Amino acid sequence: MSSSSLHCAARGCHNNWTKRRRCMEQSCFDHGKPRAECCGPPYNLHRIPSSDEGRRMWLKALNLKKPPKRPFVCSFHFVDGKPSEQHPNPEKWLGYDTPPPKKARRRLVRLPVTPPPSSVSLDTDGETDGMADNVTEGSTHCDASTQSEDLHMSDHTYARATVHAPSLHSKATQYPEQNVVHTVLLRNERLCLMYTGLSRAAFYGLADELMPGCGSFPLHPHDQLLITLIKLRLNSLQGDIAEKFGVSQTLVSRIISHWLDHMEGRMEHHVPWLHRDTIRATMPQCFKEHYPSTTCIIDCSETSLQKAHNLDSRGESYSHYYGQNTIKYLVAIAPCGLIMFISEGFGGRCSDKFITVDSGFLENLRPGDEVMADRGFIISDLLRERKVNLVMPAFTKRGLPLSEEDTTNTRRIANVRVHVERVIRRLKNYRILAQTVPINLAPKFDKILKVCAGLCNLRGDIIQEELE
Repeated sequence: MSSSSLHCAARGCHNNWTKRRRCMEQSCFDHGKPRAECCGPPYNLHRIPSSDEGRRMWLKALNLKKPPKRPFVCSFHFVDGKPSEQHPNPEKWLGYDTPPPKKARRRLVRLPVTPPPSSVSLDTDGETDGMADNVTEGSTHCDASTQSEDLHMSDHTYARATVHAPSLHSKATQYPEQNVVHTVLLRNERLCLMYTGLSRAAFYGLADELMPGCGSFPLHPHDQLLITLIKLRLNSLQGDIAEKFGVSQTLVSRIISHWLDHMEGRMEHHVPWLHRDTIRATMPQCFKEHYPSTTCIIDCSETSLQKAHNLDSRGESYSHYYGQNTIKYLVAIAPCGLIMFISEGFGGRCSDKFITVDSGFLENLRPGDEVMADRGFIISDLLRERKVNLVMPAFTKRGLPLSEEDTTNTRRIANVRVHVERVIRRLKNYRILAQTVPINLAPKFDKILKVCAGLCNLRGDIIQEELE
């Protein structure tokens, strides 16, 4: 091996054996002699250790993509100028920014908690019993005669054991009145309808129903419910909600996530599939005239979704009808306007027929029922198997106009089917369903749909409101 091949392997370092030899031949400025006779070489080239562990540590320190087979490192890269016991590896000027060393985590040493000294009982003669003589020196000196306290121990009272007595009050009485926000925000019907979409009576009735299992958060349960409803109704930013209630944004996020799970499980009975006799008894007059056998009216709606980075997910949720990524879901209402069924969220590219079959809607139908739908629901063959009648507008054939009878039937169907559009519009009064859904909220969207459907049913029949 020639001498010119011996060079420092550190990044950006150009020291080699040839430069070292030339330096040794030069005259020393201080002594006037060649450096080989007085000061010696400016640096040395050190060979990599022969042990496997030492070689691994050197290569890790050099951080080279293609290290040489026999690397050498000059003295400038060692703390002591050469490998030593304390610093055996190269550490200085290695040509890259080394990450700061990780600080060791503090170890928490739990001190043993001693039970508080038992109270000293006084006998009838005013003398203490024998238990008073067993007080340790480290405890607070406070007897009946002096009532004095050791000032050196008073600075460390945080280490004393405290006894937490169980609360004897219910959860609803543990919050002071001045810290309850819902009493201010919901002071009248107009504000309650704006923030929650419900009347005050419906809000407090729902709050009492959902009180069990509401979670242990440092807020009144009514405030926790109000935070969730404000998010659903107004789709406000979590930072804005946190500012209103004087809490952190993290706590608001935890409350909303917990209450969506809690409400989805406790509000299932608010979206019931009505019995056939109940449907007939509550049927409005507009259905009784021409469609007295109608069981439900179905339609699909879509909510825009934030575009995903994954191309497959983006393609599954793309809606050609809206020209954007959406979440699609099926809504079925009774003739009186009550939401009886709402499906899970599907990708925007799914057809109405696929959602009707895959959502489980057909399992609720019984022989003799009648379903009213739009032209997009090509499910007559599926309903025929279940002996269910399908009422839908007529199709044009080969571009020919509809007959007079078909035109009349189509107008009658449109006159009563419009109520499902009005119910969907009421559903989207909860702006979380009317505005773009972020990707991180998509896993909770199915629960949001069911909760919003139950909240809509708490407002009463939409067709009765129109008649009034």
